[in-house]
Amino acid sequence: MSFLDNLFRKKNIDDAIASAESASEHGGLHKNLRVIDLTALGIAAIIGAGIFSTIGSASYNGGPAVVFLFIFTALACGFAAFAYAEFASLIPVSGSAYTYSYVAFGELIAWIIGWALIMEYAVGNITVAVSWSGYFTGLCESAGWHIPAWATVDYVSAKEGYEIANGLVKAGGSPADFTDAQREAYEAWTQAPQIGSLRTILDLPAIIMSILITALVYIGIRESKKTANIMVVLKIAVVLLVIIVGVFY
Repeated sequence: MSFLDNLFRKKNIDDAIASAESASEHGGLHKNLRVIDLTALGIAAIIGAGIFSTIGSASYNGGPAVVFLFIFTALACGFAAFAYAEFASLIPVSGSAYTYSYVAFGELIAWIIGWALIMEYAVGNITVAVSWSGYFTGLCESAGWHIPAWATVDYVSAKEGYEIANGLVKAGGSPADFTDAQREAYEAWTQAPQIGSLRTILDLPAIIMSILITALVYIGIRESKKTANIMVVLKIAVVLLVIIVGVFY
């Protein structure tokens, strides 16, 4: 078998199923999810965190056209769901897109998709954590609890925002001309405690939330599924509340 053939060699469906069954017999993954849990996981994937982290920006920039965005996205997701359903019934083992790609396209494509999934989940979690941190900080400010700016923003954003704000000041502007993001970055950079020449700037709420979620997932699927089910109920309630209230506007 040539080098190119090795890159694109495919895994037989029967071999994939046999490997999963063998792993299960020798202490592999245990089935702890019921139908309702799997349904909740599916709903959680459909109603992602994007409705809380990006919908505001999309509505501001897109206006009423966001309605069509949801329609087109729903159609695209529907076709993807049909493809996943076909693969899942054909290859009923764990592994998701990695296993499906291994069987359908070969080892190289599966390797690329596997790393792409890791990057997707990592970047997605970062985005959600940063967005959640913004909501949490705003909630604390509303309750009268002030969190220092250097503990609610990342180092790169603080540095870039400070440079922009400082440039405005040098050009004859004043802090009153800063946007909220520039003002936060300026305060974070100028008020941050220093260790030598290094400024201590980190998004503390986002870091803590990421650690807590990671610990919850590490404990086990039984515990994390309960939390996931609760979050799904809350997300559905929020979506229904927005729809019901929005009917009157």
